[in-house]
Amino acid sequence: MKRFLFTLFFLLLYCTSAHAGQMRDDVGTRFFFEKPFTRIISLYAAHTENLFNLGLEDEIIGVTQNEDYPSIALSKEQFSTHDGVEKFLAAKPDLVLIRPMQSRGYPALWSALKRHGIQVLALQPNTIDAMYTYWRTLGRLTGRELQAERMVSNFKEGLEMDMQRINRIPKEERPHVFFESIHRKYSTFSPSSMPIFVVEMAGGINIAYDARPRHGTNIASYGMERMLMKSANIDVYLAQFGPMNEVSVRDIASGPASSRIKAVRDRNVFLVDEHIVSRPTMRLLKGIDTVYRLLHPTGNH
Repeated sequence: MKRFLFTLFFLLLYCTSAHAGQMRDDVGTRFFFEKPFTRIISLYAAHTENLFNLGLEDEIIGVTQNEDYPSIALSKEQFSTHDGVEKFLAAKPDLVLIRPMQSRGYPALWSALKRHGIQVLALQPNTIDAMYTYWRTLGRLTGRELQAERMVSNFKEGLEMDMQRINRIPKEERPHVFFESIHRKYSTFSPSSMPIFVVEMAGGINIAYDARPRHGTNIASYGMERMLMKSANIDVYLAQFGPMNEVSVRDIASGPASSRIKAVRDRNVFLVDEHIVSRPTMRLLKGIDTVYRLLHPTGNH
């Protein structure tokens, strides 16, 4: 009976809200829509991945040039912020999804699209709670509210399993971790960011708990001097790798004063694919599992 009432509630929610709504994106743009968007261009790979998870393969008509998951996304027409307005108009989208940094970087393009009646929305969550809201927003925009709730529920179930796993690890056995975001600047991530959430859910302790984000992002400048002050206590040195941080283990191990870092001496320096620790998608669960295996290689606890 409870399951029936739960399903009925969300069916009613779907019927009353999927076809009309007033919302605001992450740069403060308020907008009203009367029906779900059905011709969508996604200019952020995380948007693309989440839209596919919502079952919107047919509604996605364009993606970025940097798609990598799911593989079917590679078959879609590619767009970029450097394309002219005419290319976008020729595709006849009703919605273009971007990130806030793109909104600030190419205002003329978005203004031109809006003048032609195309809705442009900038979305990018920076915390796990904001990610849930973001998934639900995508669900409302596309009439996939039930699917969005299912994503949230499945993700939380995965986290419950992760919590049970790390609760079996005594706190004194949890390694202290420095998680590098940009090598050349010795930057890390802000304590509330998704990559640090991944570390903590994998049973690690963020040693750069005092890091502060810059420019409204999750990237936190730290500096070599401050990192080296804690170097004797860094059990594991992680670095995201990908377009944001093209680095190798050798780069880290051969850096200035690297011999002072405990993790370097112990050969506990590892690279982690940025796509599974920095993007607000279901694959964060894969990131947690990947980092867990790096932090706890000798046992499953």
